Amino acid sequence: MSGALARLLFYPTLAYNVVMEKVSSRRWFDRVDQTVILGALPFKSMTDELVQGEHVRGVITMNEEYETKYFCNSAEEWQAVGVEQLCLRTVDLTGVPSLENLHRGVQFALQVKEQGASVYIHCKAGRCRSATMVAAYLIKLHCWSPEEACQTLRSIRPHVLVRKAQMELLRTYYQQVCSSQSTQNQQ
Repeated sequence: MSGALARLLFYPTLAYNVVMEKVSSRRWFDRVDQTVILGALPFKSMTDELVQGEHVRGVITMNEEYETKYFCNSAEEWQAVGVEQLCLRTVDLTGVPSLENLHRGVQFALQVKEQGASVYIHCKAGRCRSATMVAAYLIKLHCWSPEEACQTLRSIRPHVLVRKAQMELLRTYYQQVCSSQSTQNQQ
């Protein structure tokens, strides 16, 4: 049911996001640090700005395929401009990324970081699914609690919304990555 509802509401909510960017202080994307940019759908018209202006060499797509089919670059189109795309399909509105996908996405972002480039992490609005991924990245990078990571994101991008189920996932992720880091530091 939630997948069907997400499909039904996709175009109206996308239009809402476009309007909010025009009439409010919301930006389409925000830089979180030297590596990560958290944002909404990267429309094809934004490709040059992201690749040339923001030095994006990686894109993590948290959308389902139908959300990006008409408006965004395909993996091949990204590749043609020197950008690698990682698709981690997650249902809109109620979806929570899998723990495995959090690990995959963070590892991907860290690989882009090692190259000295930027990664654009997005969903439809850059506020829930992609924010969960960016929070996991911040947890891995700084060993921040999920609350600290989400608070930092909200200070950068105020309309970020990490829901209860996503926060629970981030707590599990935090336990996995930070307890293993502290064990390694003790050895």
